[in-house]
Amino acid sequence: MAGGHPVTRWLTEPVPRGRVAAFRTLVYLFVAADLVFFTPWIRTRVSVPGSLYEPLFVGRILPLPTPTPALVSVVFWLLLGVALLAASGRLPRLLGWSVFLLYFEWMIIAMSYGKVDHDRFALLVALAVLPTAGRARHGDATRTEAGGWALRVTQIAVICTYFLAAWAKLRFGGLDWLTGSVLARAIIRRGTELADLIAAVPYLLIVAQIGIVAFELLSPVVLVLRERWRLAMVGFFYSFHAVTMATITISFAPHLVAMAAFLPLERVRPVHLLRRLIGADRRGPGADDRSPAPVDEPSLAGAGDDRGTAPSVRPG
Repeated sequence: MAGGHPVTRWLTEPVPRGRVAAFRTLVYLFVAADLVFFTPWIRTRVSVPGSLYEPLFVGRILPLPTPTPALVSVVFWLLLGVALLAASGRLPRLLGWSVFLLYFEWMIIAMSYGKVDHDRFALLVALAVLPTAGRARHGDATRTEAGGWALRVTQIAVICTYFLAAWAKLRFGGLDWLTGSVLARAIIRRGTELADLIAAVPYLLIVAQIGIVAFELLSPVVLVLRERWRLAMVGFFYSFHAVTMATITISFAPHLVAMAAFLPLERVRPVHLLRRLIGADRRGPGADDRSPAPVDEPSLAGAGDDRGTAPSVRPG
């Protein structure tokens, strides 16, 4: 978009279609993995009495039915199959909207029994906007504004997760959250040996709590940085979550997947890599991936020099 308001240009900044395709595949494959590895416990909700089901606000407005064994099984298997199909990039709108609606219901079932995980917010936003990006193929360098808008909205959702988390800490815990025993309690409940070493350093947990809130409040800065510094800051975000996982075993996996919207994923070409692997396998072990350049067979008249003279023959 050449003209228009600067905010509109920023929101729809074109990105390579290959980036959209790679991000789409990553998100939909994670949804499938989430069902099987990360949140299989949701299927146990059917054994909980229906009287304990207190749907979220959106679940009361729609309204959605109380989970039953049949409903949960249908959502699980249908979502698993549709997510795997959507990861291929086919029918991006039809399959994309289907994944969003089914996963939205899956999350309402999961979060309507007293605990709401904020690490799912950006992933849900990504699922909601990806169908609007249209078709995209891996490795395609053609730029798309629709895809740029989908990724930008996901980026904003990622940053809102950080910023609003800090806002919630200060709103409900006040400044005491900074100097309290939040991390100490987390380490007691689910800390690792690394966390025990950190906890032994005087005042380090207090410094860490102040640093966490400062980092979350300053996170919107990443949206206005140049690409080099933006990627460096996103790398810091990932390292923060790596330390969190290593100390108090909280992964934030859905959030980390959504945060990939900041990355130049067009450089990742799984289809191209798969074809190279298949080709190497067919050639057998030890074969060079690089095919030799074709060599033209010289004609008798042109085998001498560029002028086409006959080759000289040296006496034996």
